[in-house]
Amino acid sequence: MESESFKPKERILRLADVKARTGLSRSTIYLNIGNGTFPRHIRLGARCVGWLESEIDAWIVSRIEKSRSPADTV
Repeated sequence: MESESFKPKERILRLADVKARTGLSRSTIYLNIGNGTFPRHIRLGARCVGWLESEIDAWIVSRIEKSRSPADTV
């Protein structure tokens, strides 16, 4: 029997969860998506979208790293 490697399950976050995790408003999220500075949503249905939790987590980590970089300190 072949053993499968462990793959973490991906979670899809809805807008309310993304807003709570990032502290951003709906309009800011969509503005940043348009600017290419925030992860794009995935279509779940005709009027339903979500974001991959791993992409939101990576975005949060990148914002933390950017804010802690020596170039940003005054």
